[in-house]
Amino acid sequence: MSQDDRTGILPSQAIEELVSRGVIRIARSLDSDQIQPASLDLRLGTRAFRIRASFLPGPNSAVADRLQSLALHEIDLTRGAVLETGCVYLVELMEGLALREGISATCNPKSSTGRLDVFTRVIVDHGQAFDTIPAGYEGPLFLEISPQTFPVLVRTGSRLSQIRLRRGRAELSIDEVNVLQETERLVDTGEPVVALGGIAVSIDLMGEAWGGLLGYRAKRHSSVIDVDKKAAADVLDFWEPIQARGKGEMILDPDEFYILASKEAVVVPPAYAAEMVPFDPLVGEFRAHYAGFFDPGFGHATAGGRGARAVLEVRSREVPFILEHGQIVARLVYEHMIETPKSLYGEVGSNYQAQGLKLSKHFR
Repeated sequence: MSQDDRTGILPSQAIEELVSRGVIRIARSLDSDQIQPASLDLRLGTRAFRIRASFLPGPNSAVADRLQSLALHEIDLTRGAVLETGCVYLVELMEGLALREGISATCNPKSSTGRLDVFTRVIVDHGQAFDTIPAGYEGPLFLEISPQTFPVLVRTGSRLSQIRLRRGRAELSIDEVNVLQETERLVDTGEPVVALGGIAVSIDLMGEAWGGLLGYRAKRHSSVIDVDKKAAADVLDFWEPIQARGKGEMILDPDEFYILASKEAVVVPPAYAAEMVPFDPLVGEFRAHYAGFFDPGFGHATAGGRGARAVLEVRSREVPFILEHGQIVARLVYEHMIETPKSLYGEVGSNYQAQGLKLSKHFR
């Protein structure tokens, strides 16, 4: 069976080929580390527009047409600009698409973006859903950006989101997940909960692995974070550490942002990719993740992982909500790769391989 006949997620080498053939259109040459094992980072273009509200263009409109009535002002990103909390911005990305029939795409914030509480979503011309690009789409990509807690400094070329391309249906069946758990131990629990092709992920509220540290609560009214600078910000200027008190529970305050970790160490084998999605929207009044892509090799021994916790970006909604140790908050849905990437997560300078409870790369 040729690669074109197989279904699954496209690996890094296939993404390189799509770029060379113009299926992925680029405004300038790719950055050396822009292609990930199963995704491509997306770069901000030269202009941002502050807009009145988030929107979807709908089947009869291009994004540029809607911008004419929604844009409040234009911002030059070539020298860098601060995006303020509580505002919504739209930026045309440096990458566009001319997808062939049969190849579709989804997008997600990068891990570092989600851990900063920066809400991002990709939209396309005539789009009727966020972060979803149908097979055969040809046109530009736009990124909606809304910082929720920290103002952020961005510039042309900053990478806040990523795109994953697939041919056909890639998701594993429940039976396939069960077999993979037996052979690869996707999570280090004896009897994991398998539902809708994924494995349940629960929350650690004992903090034993980190000396009694449960997580972090974001501080309001902080200074600006430069999204392109690693290890440049002091943790305590932006975060309040949360210590365990032996209760195995915590109350989420409404509209506060938390970084917590999964109880389970998780593994993504080299021939698979995964995405974290809601376990069930009815299990509680909170959101447990922003950035959902897990690349092949995450937490896997062959890539130096040996199991890694999933970091959870948690925000309560309108009411206080009690979380308990071991409570299921999300699930990892596994998908087939068309072929194993030439480099796995952890072999490409990844920031979060073998991670525990870890803030974004911006903090020292």
